[in-house]
Amino acid sequence: MSTASTGLPAGRYGRSSDERADRKLKVAAVVLGAALLALVGYFAYHYIVQSEISAQVITFEATDDAVKAHLEVHKDSGTDGYCTLRSQAADGTEVGRADFRFTGSATRIDKVVTLRTTAKGSTAELLGCHAG
Repeated sequence: MSTASTGLPAGRYGRSSDERADRKLKVAAVVLGAALLALVGYFAYHYIVQSEISAQVITFEATDDAVKAHLEVHKDSGTDGYCTLRSQAADGTEVGRADFRFTGSATRIDKVVTLRTTAKGSTAELLGCHAG
């Protein structure tokens, strides 16, 4: 005697609802992943391209009432701007902060600047540079 099958033949009537849901989730994940990648790329591009001034502290020397910092600044020709430096004491309190202006057509500037402090500073930290 033959036995009757109670289930439907596999693959005969299309995809199951679980397979359709899985495919929709995969498509949604790919679309969201591409959008996130595009957003990160957009912000990275504008961060790099619009950075007209960059600088770094090469060396610094702290005295009782000042910190002398050797700054190396790279900027676009004709761009004017400023860099902000700060100094902290050994316990972490801020003892000095100042902006230093850079003008002219030179694209690379090496300059020793003096940051006045209220107590002996143990650091010379570059907080950032801005055009303007």
